[in-house]
Amino acid sequence: MQVRVLYFAAVRELVGRDEEALELPSDVTTIGAFYTHIASVHPELAGRMGHVRIARNEAFATQEETITPGDVLALIPPVSGG
Repeated sequence: MQVRVLYFAAVRELVGRDEEALELPSDVTTIGAFYTHIASVHPELAGRMGHVRIARNEAFATQEETITPGDVLALIPPVSGG
């Protein structure tokens, strides 16, 4: 299944792109499985995904949420500011 992945802030800097289309393996059907998969696709994210939230189709997603073809998954790191 293909999804569109958006990268924001520090995650964007780590992977070196704003977005990409990814073909997910058949065993990556939930947001929880996607966390592990994206760290294998982009090893520079390994060990950092615990602080990254994922939004699915513009709403924050739970680990148990199912991914469907064509979903837009956004990786959003913590932000700070004042």
